[in-house]
Amino acid sequence: MTRPGSRPPARPSAVVPASIAGAVDLSVLKDRPAPAPAAESAGEAGGLAPIVDVTAATFEAEVLQRSTQVPVIVDLGSARSPQSQALTRQLGQLAVEAAGAWVHARVDVDSNPQIAQAFGVQAIPTVVAVAAGQPLADFQGTQSDEQLRQWLQAVEQATAGKLSGPPGVVAAEPEPEIEDPRIVAAEEAIDEGDFDKAEAAYQAIIDAEPKNTEAVAALRQVKFLARVQNLAPDAIAIADADAGNVQARIDAADAEMAGQQPEEAFARLIDGIKISAGDDRTALRTRLLELFELFDAADPLVVSARRKLASALY
Repeated sequence: MTRPGSRPPARPSAVVPASIAGAVDLSVLKDRPAPAPAAESAGEAGGLAPIVDVTAATFEAEVLQRSTQVPVIVDLGSARSPQSQALTRQLGQLAVEAAGAWVHARVDVDSNPQIAQAFGVQAIPTVVAVAAGQPLADFQGTQSDEQLRQWLQAVEQATAGKLSGPPGVVAAEPEPEIEDPRIVAAEEAIDEGDFDKAEAAYQAIIDAEPKNTEAVAALRQVKFLARVQNLAPDAIAIADADAGNVQARIDAADAEMAGQQPEEAFARLIDGIKISAGDDRTALRTRLLELFELFDAADPLVVSARRKLASALY
């Protein structure tokens, strides 16, 4: 687990999709003759063209190289798919609005199967955010405008200050951060393994500043860190051996989350909710919601799990 205030390592901060991000080698598309990146759009700042069509020949320049400047949102779809076409239109409109903050890279998988293969695409449409030459986040299928905007915002937040920016735009020198001594004290307590002290420190901040979102998020993660310290080493095996043991199922989900397996943790709790009732169902649902809170609400994995939870409940 990471220090409170950041996302669990299972999925990158605010965007952590597990299906593609971190599991793709794009180097297979590098050694191809490729032109220089597409010409920048006109303007005083010399910004980037917001939309570009990408082929295997231009992938290195338009995606890998370009993603060192701004996030590149790779849209893998097909003209044969109405869902793909609808999502491409959504992304195109948002890319124009973003005015070069990120680039919409359109890939026709029918004409460029090697790109789809490199990303391990299993269904279309699939969208992958690439930053600094590496997949950062992804999702499959269509999204509402609100979900898409939230996902894109999370990508921008996760890459803020980490890329060179559009050409012609001189990045402002970041102002030095002034660390909150209360946060520093809480983090030092975590480093010392004193989770009770850290929890008390974050709670004191929240009591004084109820809208301090950093402290609220950190407190949730500290509680999780403290909880998993006491898990049995074989918590998952215990739960697998006794499907009706609700507490064992809850403990196993915590163990899976600590082991960077959030999808498995969510599925274990949702499966338990399907076969339980009363206080047992309430306990399982409560723990599931607590685990959701360790992630950004717009994270595609959380969005998917919430849908499955709704189906399990109703």
